Amino acid sequence: MNKWGIPLWLENEVIARDTHCVYCGVKMISKMVPGGSRKTVATWEHIINDARIVTRENISRCCSSCNSSKGSKLLVDWLQSPYCKKHDINENSVADVVKAALKKDK
Repeated sequence: MNKWGIPLWLENEVIARDTHCVYCGVKMISKMVPGGSRKTVATWEHIINDARIVTRENISRCCSSCNSSKGSKLLVDWLQSPYCKKHDINENSVADVVKAALKKDK
């Protein structure tokens, strides 16, 4: 289990599934390279901001830029933010795992 309480089997599954940010679609890197940008470093994300929900439907990986922007905002609210508008992130452009979470939220 990692420090966020994600079991190894789920961690491996999500790493294999989410090679690109589930929000903006950028190809992510595992670790920051010396002198490189932190923006595309993969981070763990709870799509629905509840650390108790540790499922393949709620755990994902996104770039550090999107994760920093989203913070603890509700997904539907964040998708209306200036950050998402600037980066063309919307309910149609996100990964399938995020689309499924949005459908459940309606």
